[in-house]
This record gives sequence, structure tokens and C-alpha cells, in this order.
Amino acid sequence: MQLNKYPIIMNDIVVGMGEVLWDVLPEGKKIGGAPANFAYHVSQFGLPGCVVSAIGDDPLGSEILEDFASKGLDCLIEHVPYPTGTVQVEIDQAGVPQYEIQENVAWDNIPYTSRLEALAKQTRAVCFGSLAQRNVVSRETIGRFLDAMPREEDRLVVFDVNLRQGFYNKEILDDSMKRCNILKINDEELVAVSRLFGYPGVDLQDKCRILLGKYNLKMLILTCGVNGSYVFTPGPVSFLPTPQVEVADTVGAGDSFTAAFISSVLKGKSVAEAHSLAVRTSAFVCTKKGAMPVLPQTLLL
Repeated sequence: MQLNKYPIIMNDIVVGMGEVLWDVLPEGKKIGGAPANFAYHVSQFGLPGCVVSAIGDDPLGSEILEDFASKGLDCLIEHVPYPTGTVQVEIDQAGVPQYEIQENVAWDNIPYTSRLEALAKQTRAVCFGSLAQRNVVSRETIGRFLDAMPREEDRLVVFDVNLRQGFYNKEILDDSMKRCNILKINDEELVAVSRLFGYPGVDLQDKCRILLGKYNLKMLILTCGVNGSYVFTPGPVSFLPTPQVEVADTVGAGDSFTAAFISSVLKGKSVAEAHSLAVRTSAFVCTKKGAMPVLPQTLLL
């Protein structure tokens, strides 16, 4: 493990917690996993992003650490006796990825350690998803990390719903939404969640307002692909159209959206300003292959 760039005594660390893996794309393998994508883009916006995950004692795991070091990306990553995760990614004609995710891998088995607990106490914002909770070990570690975070009002706990291959259930989703204060979800995921929770008949915006109120959220972010995106708050709703760009692929676009939005909020920007930056950032990422392109200076805060 490494946590070198930022001292553990800082109290504004932004953590992406969960799966770190190799996306095996048609043109070759690229490091992926929503938490790693999120933390990397947060670090590009000048905040201390940190990836929390696990890797195997194998060449693929070593390559991940080397890559993060080359990017200047901090991480707290444990070696565990399971293989480093991989995902086979097929890109359709519209640039939309389809995933085949290997099971029983390192990031399914993230251990809870004293060092991780110390990091939790210094975390200003954390982003976690449903995929990394498919195994009880990582699910319990995520829960303990969230419990160890300070309770101050300005701490952001982001649940980025990530429904993949049936690796989720109602109990995990309900518990995660109770723990978060910002929910990020896309339109297809919202339909699936609504079916699970028994309110499929209302429109997308009404579903979002139901979730916002039921879980007492600060914000709910809804992305709808080419049909735009919304940020719901207990007060105003922000809507922005999706920019038209030449899409290379959409891998990691949603993670870059979340990173840009949270980075903006942490820097004191308004919801409208944060939403605008998130839309422009994710549009740029769609024009590049892979999830972690270098962002242009025109986007950086």
C-alpha cells in the first residue's frame, strides 16, 4: 500500500473506495474501476484524491501501483491473496461499453485496517458504489469506513449507484442510500431501483423527488445520457443538456462527472456552477479512449 503524496493528518482527503481493476478493451487494457476514476479526476482538480482498494500479489497489481505513482495519484491499497480484478469491455457502435466482470478478486476482499480507519477520520468526501459491495468483506469494510468518518455537516458521502450483472440487491441499495447524503444515479439505474422499491408508475423526476425526500439527501444527481442531466436539491432543480461531441467511448464519463461536481462543491461553487463543470468534463472524457484522460486546462478549477 502507499499513501505518500498527502500526509494522513490532512482533513480534506477525497476518497474513491471500492473496485480497482483492469478494463480489457478492444485496443488493450486500461486501469479502471469507478472509485479509481473518481479519485484520479478529483486529483486533476487540485484536491487530494485517494483510491482505497485491494490488489493481488501479481504483475497486474504491481502495474496498477506503478500507474498510480506515475499519475501522482495517492492510494491506500492492500495486497490480498486473490487475483487483481479484470473486466472484459466490449464497445458497441454507439460507444457504450458492455462489461463482463471477473468474480472473487482482490477488490472483493478489501480489509479494514487501522490505517484505513485513520484515513476515514481525515476524509472530507468519499464516493462508493454498489458493485464493490457484492462481497461481504468489502461491503463490511465500506460500512466501517463510513461509520468512522466525522459527522460534520460539510462531509460529503456520495453513493454512486453502479448496477452491473445483477451484483446488487434491495438491501444493499437501501442501506447505501441511508448512509449517503448525495446520490448519483443514471436513468436506467433509476428505473431498476424504482422497480425494486415499488414505485414504477411515476416519471423520472418524481422518482428522484421521492428518493430525495425518503433518504433526506442533500442532492440527487440524475444523468440521462444524451438526454441531459439533473441535480435535484430540496429547493431548486438544475437541468443541463448533454453537449454534442464525437464519442470515442463513454467509459468513465459518469465518474468524471461525479468528480468534477464534487470537486466544485468542495471548492465552494454553487450547484449550477458544479453541474456545468461536470457536464463539460464528462463530455470531454467521452471524446477520449479510456476512463482517465488528462483534462485540459480550460476545465480545471
